[in-house]
Amino acid sequence: MNKYIIAIVLCCSITSCIKDEAQNQECDIESAWIEGQEYEKNFYQIAEMRKDNISSAETNITFTVRSLISLPTQIPVKFKITDGATIEPANGSMQDFTEGPITYTVTSEDGQWKRTYKVAFSEPVLSKSKFSFENVDTLKGGLFKENYYHVFYDFDQNGEEQMFWATGNAGFALSQLDDSGPDQFPSYRADNGFNGKCACLQTLSTGVFGQAMHKPIAAGNLFLGKFIVEYAASESLKATAFGLPWDKEPVRVTGYYKYKPGKEVINYMEEVIPDRTDEASAYAVFYRNLDEKGEKYTLDGEAVSELDKLMDNPQVYKVARVPALPPTDQWRHFEMFFEGKDAPDDMVAKKEFSLAIVFSSSVRGAWFEGAIGSTLYVDEVEVSYEK
Repeated sequence: MNKYIIAIVLCCSITSCIKDEAQNQECDIESAWIEGQEYEKNFYQIAEMRKDNISSAETNITFTVRSLISLPTQIPVKFKITDGATIEPANGSMQDFTEGPITYTVTSEDGQWKRTYKVAFSEPVLSKSKFSFENVDTLKGGLFKENYYHVFYDFDQNGEEQMFWATGNAGFALSQLDDSGPDQFPSYRADNGFNGKCACLQTLSTGVFGQAMHKPIAAGNLFLGKFIVEYAASESLKATAFGLPWDKEPVRVTGYYKYKPGKEVINYMEEVIPDRTDEASAYAVFYRNLDEKGEKYTLDGEAVSELDKLMDNPQVYKVARVPALPPTDQWRHFEMFFEGKDAPDDMVAKKEFSLAIVFSSSVRGAWFEGAIGSTLYVDEVEVSYEK
């Protein structure tokens, strides 16, 4: 009889222990992450899509992304929280982080404790170089008449004037049979920029002189580098020497643009290409300016003739491209990110690398193919670098 009494007492004791076991009082976020290939493009590294081993003293969780401007408005952040706890907003729910941090509240299993976390997305701290196209000199050119065109200049860190940006204006002047001013050239400084003045690039007819040489159009262009006018008539692709020595490795180029394509795209034979709408282009290249023999190397128009194959060039380390510049009569922001391999820091510091940034009013302008009247405005171009 005593044995049965003891067994009943033991069972009751065990049951009492189970009922009275304390619920978890912890309310921590231990890990946070974003998953999905559609979000990978927003990060420099896939590993940055996850935050593990979050300290219990930490209440701010920040993901570093390439750009806030291109950040999706709906992102599902997932969390690992302490056992039994709950989180609000719901774990993995779509949230808009473009307006600032989202506050998440974690409640302990026993409901007695709460902890709030601010989850945010931010851009890295980058140093920048900015070009606003406010300053121009006016040069006289041409063989037959008085032609005046703009050349852009800016100031270096010592306050000295530098011709960072080049155009093909000097080559266009050779084809002009009439007097013309800056706004009658493919590239010039225009008013009503996004902020102050801006660069205007327009595709123009080269007249009878250009037509006779099967070069009926001249696309407006603007690029970091130099234009070699001696090659303009005979070897036009070599006339554009892209890039200037640069002592920082770029990660992004941003700016503002407006674009209107011309009516008809023609080829070098002046034949209309049906069902083709002209397009503007913007791209950048970071390349080594010394070859394997230690001799100077310059990227020219021939080297960039096939952009999709640029990375096959052993001198090229990184390329950035704007996928498209849709027509717009309002200023729009654009950005392009460099993809490729990292350059050795010591070589970059010694300016053994050059940066080329190229804009054109007609994407096929180098082949004298485009629509007369295509016009691209560019302003406030910034190059960003890692800290």
